[in-house]
Amino acid sequence: MDNGKTLLGLLSREAGYGYDLKHSFDRYFGGEKPLAFGQVYAMLARMVRDGLIVSVGEEATGEAPDRKKYEITAVGRELLLGWMFTAQPPSPAARHELFAKTVIALLVDEDAQRLLDVQRSAHLARMRELTRARREAGLLDVLAFDHALFHLEADLRWIDLAAARLDALRAELTKR
Repeated sequence: MDNGKTLLGLLSREAGYGYDLKHSFDRYFGGEKPLAFGQVYAMLARMVRDGLIVSVGEEATGEAPDRKKYEITAVGRELLLGWMFTAQPPSPAARHELFAKTVIALLVDEDAQRLLDVQRSAHLARMRELTRARREAGLLDVLAFDHALFHLEADLRWIDLAAARLDALRAELTKR
């Protein structure tokens, strides 16, 4: 996920402070990985530098540094719309790490079935966690959990297919 563009999107709703943006980001998108405050302020500084947002005022906070309020510029809005309405490309790599591990296991005469079983167990455990969390979640989180669950299901289908083809793949690899 492009955190900078996501923050820009939050700013397009209304002008805001870095502190509030961080909390909005975490509420909508943070899930298990909230943004660090330093990351938010670094992104805001880059967006100001690039003319995507401007500071529209400061609020004195006493001993702490003054809080700056930011709003999106026309350039920022144009960039945001371009990002939003550009299709997310499907993963270009047909060969991912699990694929590589499976082939390497076969090449070095290790138990590829065991590695697939270990990965299947990890996927199923994660699916159980997400399913439990989904039961108590609001619609926003349910949608995020569904997205993750569908990806895990696709991985499980691949694991099952790979397991069924291990002998044939081993034979093909020994020919090379």
